[in-house]
Amino acid sequence: MTIGKRVPNTNWPIRVRDESIGGDNPFRWDELLSSDIFKDRRVLVFSLPGAFTPTCSTMQVPGFVENADLIKSMGIDDIYVVSVNDTFTMRKWMVEQNALDAIKFIPDGNGDFTEGMGMLVEKCNLGFGKRSWRYAMVVDDFVVEKFFEEPGIEDNCDSDPYGETSPQAVIDYLKSL
Repeated sequence: MTIGKRVPNTNWPIRVRDESIGGDNPFRWDELLSSDIFKDRRVLVFSLPGAFTPTCSTMQVPGFVENADLIKSMGIDDIYVVSVNDTFTMRKWMVEQNALDAIKFIPDGNGDFTEGMGMLVEKCNLGFGKRSWRYAMVVDDFVVEKFFEEPGIEDNCDSDPYGETSPQAVIDYLKSL
């Protein structure tokens, strides 16, 4: 993704809590709109191969949760994590990561946003199917301000590079402004 390009206009099916439903599972289907995330806002979005995977669950998401207040104090309205996973998996992962108040999770189950970003890769060698390559970006009103990408993007990559998209890399960029 090139700096200055617009992010894809995508809407995601999600489940939202609705207490009026009652019962043990008070959730209904809704749609998360790209405009809700990007319109007139400066946000940080990071994407990763999958919920509950080792690097994503032990380093990347916890690092952004831990640094969320600092990042937001540097002119970021919200922090989002995108993964090519369904809404049920992303919600369970969000709860397990204690991320409810720090960052927001976007389930890109069909991979539409990820494909539009040019970051959809095959991970069939791991039994994952199509997933996101690891990246992060600062987006200002739909326009990519800064793009971070792990090196070596390729289908069925044998490694899982991590560093260029770390919270520290993002913080270093925001501090440089």
